[in-house]
Amino acid sequence: MQKNETVQAEITAISAEGNGVCRVEGMAVFVPGTAAGDRCEVRITKVLKKYAFGRLERLLSPAPCRVEPRCPVAKQCGGCVFQHIGYGEELRVKAQRVRDALDRIAGLPDLPLEPILPAPSPERYRNKCQLPVGLDREGHLTLGFYAVHSHRIVDTAACLLQPEVFDRAAAAFRAWHAESGETVYDEEKHVGALRHLFLRVGETSGEVTVCVVANAKQLREEARLIALMREDVPGLAGVLLNVNTARTNVVLGPETRVLWGKETVTDTLCGLEFEIAPHAFFQVNRAQAERLYEKAAEYAGLTGGETLLDLYCGAGTIGLSMARRAKKVVGVEIVPAAVENARENARRNHIKNAEFLCADAAEAAKALLARGERPDVVVLDPPRKGCDEALVAAVAKMRPARVVYVSCDPATLARDLTRFAALGYRAEKAAPVDMFPRTAHVECVVKMDRKNDH
Repeated sequence: MQKNETVQAEITAISAEGNGVCRVEGMAVFVPGTAAGDRCEVRITKVLKKYAFGRLERLLSPAPCRVEPRCPVAKQCGGCVFQHIGYGEELRVKAQRVRDALDRIAGLPDLPLEPILPAPSPERYRNKCQLPVGLDREGHLTLGFYAVHSHRIVDTAACLLQPEVFDRAAAAFRAWHAESGETVYDEEKHVGALRHLFLRVGETSGEVTVCVVANAKQLREEARLIALMREDVPGLAGVLLNVNTARTNVVLGPETRVLWGKETVTDTLCGLEFEIAPHAFFQVNRAQAERLYEKAAEYAGLTGGETLLDLYCGAGTIGLSMARRAKKVVGVEIVPAAVENARENARRNHIKNAEFLCADAAEAAKALLARGERPDVVVLDPPRKGCDEALVAAVAKMRPARVVYVSCDPATLARDLTRFAALGYRAEKAAPVDMFPRTAHVECVVKMDRKNDH
C-alpha cells in the first residue's frame, strides 16, 4: 500500500476518535467522515508500520445510518465527528466503545452494561463556548473553531451545538470589530489585541455573559461594544474584558474587568444554585450532567448515614448534589480556585455537611486515612488520563464499601478497574452516558463493591 493510492473498501467499524475503519491488504485504514456500512473509494494519505490513514474520495454505496450533515462546515471544522450519521447509530457506536474497553482491557465481558443514556437533544446543548479570533490571508476577521489537529480557524457563523444567543453575540462582536478596527492577536509575533470570544449562558436563568479575551488592558470603543451587545443579545448580564498577555494557548488570563453589568451568570444543577464566573468550572451540558449525577447517586446507594469522599471534586458539583443524602461529604481537588468555588457553592446552597480540601487526590486520601476518616463511599471523577496507582491503592486502603467511578475515557477506566480488582473491588455494573453528542467523547459510570474476603 502506497501513499496517494486509491482503493475500494467497506467501512466495518468506528474508532475511538470517530473515524471509520476499513481493512486494505490486511492493514487497518482510518478514514474520517465515514460510517460503518459505507462502501467507498479511499485515497491513502499516510502509511505507517501497522496502520494507515485515508481520505474519503467517493461514496460508492452509503450505509443506512448515513445522514446529510446539518452543519455547513462540519467537514472543515472536525469538532463534530458524527454529524454524518443518525443519532441512534452514534449512541450504538459509543455504547460499543465502552463495551469493547470493558471486554478487551478490563477483562469484564459479563459486566452488566445498562443502555446508554441519550441526550434530550443532540444539538444546542452547550452552555459555554470559546471562539478563537484570527485573520485570514486577505486580512478579514475569522471567528470560529480550530480545524482538527491545527491552529487554523474555520470561520463559523453558527454552531449547532451552541444556543442561538451565542451566534447573536458572535455576530455583534463581528459588527463591533468592523466599526472599531481593533487589532487581532498574532500568536507567532505576540502582537495584537483580540484573542478569544468567551461566552456563557445560565440555562435556567437565561443570563448571558460576553467576555472578550485580549492581549490588552483596554479595547477600542468599549462603549460601542457594550451598546451592540445590549441591543443584540437577549438576557445579557455582563460584558467583560479578560486580560491575557501571556504567550500561551490557555484561553483565560488571570485578570477580568467588568465593562458593563456583572461578571457571573447563575444556573441550577440537581436542584442546587451555582454562580458561574468565567474561570469557574461548570458542566457544559447541564441536562446530561444531571442524569450523570443521578446515575452516580443511584450507584452510591446513600441512605443518610454515610461519609462520602469525592475525589477530583472540581467545583464540588457531584459531592454537593449528593450531600443531602449523606451524613458528611469530603471533597478533594488540586486546583485552589476550584476548591474556593466549591466552598462558595456549599455556602450558597446552605450545605453545612461538606468539607473541601485543596490537595493531590492520592495524598489527600492518605491524609484522611491518617486522621481516621474512613469513607463509606468514594466517588472518583478523574481527568482523561484516569487514576494513578497510588490513588487506587490509597482508596482501597480506606476500605469503603462502594466506589463509584465517573469516567470520560473508556480505555483508562477499564485499566483502572483492573487495578481496583487486584485490591479487592469488583465492578458490579456500568452505564454509558452521552454527555457530548456529535463528538467522539462518551462518559461512563461504574459501581464497584468491596469483596468480603479483602
